[in-house]
Amino acid sequence: MLLCVNLPSISAQEVTSKEQRLNSEAKAADLIINPSTTLKDKPDPNGLVFGTVFTDNMLFIEWSLTSGWEAPHIKPLENLSLHPAVSAFHYAVELFEGMKAYRGVDGKIRLFRPRLNMDRMLRSAVRATLPGFDKEELLECIRKLVEVEKEWVPYSTSASLYIRPTLIGTEPSLGVKKPSKALLYVILSPVGPYFSSGTFNPISLWADPKYVRAWKGGTGDCKLGGNYGSSIYAQREAMELGCQQVLWLYGEEHQITEVGTMNLFLYWRNEDGEEELATPPLDGIILPGVTRQSILDLARKWEEFKVSERYITMSDLKAALKENRVKEMFGAGTACNLHIPTMENGPQIATRFLNQLSDIQYGREDSEWTVVVS
Repeated sequence: MLLCVNLPSISAQEVTSKEQRLNSEAKAADLIINPSTTLKDKPDPNGLVFGTVFTDNMLFIEWSLTSGWEAPHIKPLENLSLHPAVSAFHYAVELFEGMKAYRGVDGKIRLFRPRLNMDRMLRSAVRATLPGFDKEELLECIRKLVEVEKEWVPYSTSASLYIRPTLIGTEPSLGVKKPSKALLYVILSPVGPYFSSGTFNPISLWADPKYVRAWKGGTGDCKLGGNYGSSIYAQREAMELGCQQVLWLYGEEHQITEVGTMNLFLYWRNEDGEEELATPPLDGIILPGVTRQSILDLARKWEEFKVSERYITMSDLKAALKENRVKEMFGAGTACNLHIPTMENGPQIATRFLNQLSDIQYGREDSEWTVVVS
């Protein structure tokens, strides 16, 4: 009998019963906290370079097929000691997430929609044949880590603490198989704004269908490192040709999918003359971004223009540009947002989204989207 599974909808309930029993052993109540006694100086939030400075401590949880999840452990940040044959090195059996903690204007520290990150991380784990986990328990462990490192959350409303959960296969074997050992760890890095001026910087895009970021049946909808490492070559070629980012195309019709490592939005007057905010649908090749979902949710709440998840081709875009129907085009992601200079009056809609999301993240606007750390 052939059993077909729709991978994007896989949940913890679809992990084998044995793994469910083992995975349930990772409890936040068992968290061991042995923080570093040697504390580093905190950097100036105005001079941060993304992902180059790390906090004093990390979250560390080991898993094995025979024992399940070990007790979570918060301990000083340190190098990993791994066998040279681990599957993460040879077969890219690994995944990561990206989320942020913000220090609000009221002094409270907040996580922004972290359960969406946990949902995506579990889907990625299933796709990569890595062990499943209890999403709420992991989120509580992450919350505890941020609480321990709360002084690393910048005292700034233009900077934040980047959170990088990572899950890797540590099977010490060269066989291509589901790993029998794994390691889940979380590291933290204070990060500043991508746009120091507080506004969007216009960028140029390079679109060439000879390179493909993701494809149907692949892993484009999961946050796996292999998706990113394989994009560097195209990014380099784009820069050599005088462009700053890659506009990824797919299929014979050259469907627009993502820009760089971000979800793409097009605000335009569509073929029917309607004012519309459009973004490619989640069809298996698009990463379900948290910022993407938040922009869609806000736009639908505003009820001011049509909001669509639909296919857009390069032919559609070129025709709209020729007819002066494109108002704004921008990319959105946890790490940063950007806009493409196709509009006459500036990125008004993109700025509005950015401002409202920032108000929620920094506590200027109350929202059920945030989880208070302390």
